Amino acid sequence: MAVISLVLAALLIAADQIIKYLAVTFLKPVGTVSVIDNLVDLVYYENTGMSFGMMEGARWIFVIFTAAAMAVLVYLLFRNKNEKKLYYISIALIIGGGMGNLIDRILYGYVIDYFRVSFFPPICNFADYCIVIGAVLLAVYVLFISDYFKSEKKSGKS
Repeated sequence: MAVISLVLAALLIAADQIIKYLAVTFLKPVGTVSVIDNLVDLVYYENTGMSFGMMEGARWIFVIFTAAAMAVLVYLLFRNKNEKKLYYISIALIIGGGMGNLIDRILYGYVIDYFRVSFFPPICNFADYCIVIGAVLLAVYVLFISDYFKSEKKSGKS
């Protein structure tokens, strides 16, 4: 199942890079395209920081942190055997998104963002959504599906 997760992550990385290529090719020259008036815009943005413009220009900190996090997640994929599908899917989403943004930071020094919704100010990309959805699914898995907390309760630990 771990290998299938890595294949899924590779497909997500490819999708992310294709979408970013399209954003550079078609969106960068025009800057902004309204998809749904006053709700969804495609906006080309070169993000050198993280969410809300924090830590702008800290490229190598992000590269090192992301690479380490990706290595840990790959290790966990192969270490934790017999987990449920949700575990593998959530980690594949996080790896796919993390690697998609890592590629941008290494190649360009920034992440290519392009998607903005009116009620959430930061401009995001496909990789960001993969990371967020994967993290939420992983939290749901750990808290409600896995045996991690169930085994602590049975053994009397808290």
